[in-house]
Amino acid sequence: MIAIEPPITRTLSTVASGARALVLRIDGDEHFARRLMDLGMTPGTEIALVRRAPFGDPIELVVRGSHFSIRRSEADRIHVEAL
Repeated sequence: MIAIEPPITRTLSTVASGARALVLRIDGDEHFARRLMDLGMTPGTEIALVRRAPFGDPIELVVRGSHFSIRRSEADRIHVEAL
């Protein structure tokens, strides 16, 4: 029998600049999750981390062709699988 290993998950704040990831879940209150989902960041969506500001905050992302930035503290609540 072949065992399938679960994906290695981490938070978006740990993804390197230029890397892509798949959104698995968003932790936090309903308002926070709804705001990100309205921007297109839903579970199963591929995102790209474009770059970080000089001190690591904010983080620029591309989600479904749109560029936007979020705080590192917000990225800590987004669980992803690296692609």
